[in-house]
Amino acid sequence: MRVEDYIESGILETFVMGAASDDETQELMFMKARFPEVNEALQQLELDMELLARNMAITPPPNTWGKIEQEINDIIVRDKTSPEKFTEKERDNDDDFKQSKPYNNEHQYIEVEAESSHMKISKSWKWVFAAVFVLGKIFLACAIYFYLENRQAQQQLQELKTELRRLKK
Repeated sequence: MRVEDYIESGILETFVMGAASDDETQELMFMKARFPEVNEALQQLELDMELLARNMAITPPPNTWGKIEQEINDIIVRDKTSPEKFTEKERDNDDDFKQSKPYNNEHQYIEVEAESSHMKISKSWKWVFAAVFVLGKIFLACAIYFYLENRQAQQQLQELKTELRRLKK
């Protein structure tokens, strides 16, 4: 196999992406040590992948680091007491366990701000919303139709009135 064919085979891309098997990795390391063209192609591919990753990177919101730092500081400040052992008696009697050791969930969750403005609904409600949407469109079409009919009737009535006045004279 020629070196150019080996470079074009896709093994370098597989290795850079971390999807190469152990055998492929060993073969690539052998080819890299033996042929400088493979080494150069691998370095160029790694550079290209790094540039691609930099160009596609999304910068986090400015206050993200502050939130992470605050959460880490809160974790460090917490009491470092060891948890009591959960005995067989306590496992059998959950009510006694809950009463004897109050559960503190003060720092249990990390708040995350959602960037999405979408609302998730269950499948049964989707049909209701679809029906309301369709009915709304039907009522809108009816309202427009009757508005136009009323306007046409008003014009005909006005024409009849002017014709009656003309006939009376």
